Amino acid sequence: MQGKSPREITEEIELENFSPLATPSAKSRGRKVPESPCEIRTCFQVDRDRILHSKAFRRLKRKTQVLILPKGDHYRTRLTHTLEVMQIARTISRALRLNEDLTEAIALGHDLGHTPFGHAGEFAMRKIVPDFHHAKQSVRVVEKIERGGRGLNLTFEVVDGILKHSKGMGKIFPDNPEFIPVTAEGKVVRLSDIIAYLNHDLDDAIRAEIIKISDVPSEIRKVIGEEYGERIDRMVKDVIYTSLNEGDIKCSDDMLWAMESLRSFLYERVYTSEIVMKETRKVERIILDLYEFYLNNPDIFEIESDGFLQDEPLDQRIIDFIAGMTDSFAVDKWQKIFIPKPFGD
Repeated sequence: MQGKSPREITEEIELENFSPLATPSAKSRGRKVPESPCEIRTCFQVDRDRILHSKAFRRLKRKTQVLILPKGDHYRTRLTHTLEVMQIARTISRALRLNEDLTEAIALGHDLGHTPFGHAGEFAMRKIVPDFHHAKQSVRVVEKIERGGRGLNLTFEVVDGILKHSKGMGKIFPDNPEFIPVTAEGKVVRLSDIIAYLNHDLDDAIRAEIIKISDVPSEIRKVIGEEYGERIDRMVKDVIYTSLNEGDIKCSDDMLWAMESLRSFLYERVYTSEIVMKETRKVERIILDLYEFYLNNPDIFEIESDGFLQDEPLDQRIIDFIAGMTDSFAVDKWQKIFIPKPFGD
């Protein structure tokens, strides 16, 4: 009789060692299109690898986190944000004996649908499509856009975690259960996302001299700490110990208040500050101009997009094409279309 495969052994280890909160790979709800399982990797490991090797993931390295086209080498990009979310989420998941592979897959895929120029690009896209949201676009990337329109065919649990990771200015733990991930791992990524961006956006804003740490209200700093590493440490430990005590993925009331208060502070003093909004208005012009040009010149769009998603309506194809652009690619396209070239070039 043939022995068990490495995947089957891993699945047995998961069932024996995971917390009751965890999502074992063997109990996944599966994929929309059934596939034969890999002999070596669990279904969530396969998902992680598909995301990691996707084109959309590679493009994150040239997409804005908060500061548009920063010159310094130490400012975050959408890729470094994703990696920081993954690291925080894996730390929490390991401490709680959850499925680290599922956690990692959700974390790596959660921002694949972000537009160029970060939230500024997303705001601009909503002038074209009012209900545009990067979480929905991330799901569209993994279900439709990648692999020439075939998508990545990810498991239900990974897609659910990607769709429900985003909070905006809403509650970290919404009242409506429809907006809460179905897995503990998805909840961990939802919390890890805000832990990551609160800390690195604050760090980048201080580096850019938009604000000083002393500008953050003292009552917030008393809870979260003064230094970058201290703040992450306190937030991560708070989630771990509160979750262990509560039997669900949570943070304490004090930390929840501090995190939501810091988010409000960053929206007021950083995300909507004049220095950021000045560039946001330029981004809006780039995205709206590109959309209108391609819509009015479908023949040029066909050439430049190389027949991208031909079975979709033209306006949707253009939205997907622009949403997938990196910052530099979008700027380059806009300049080639709208900036006149010297005669003879």
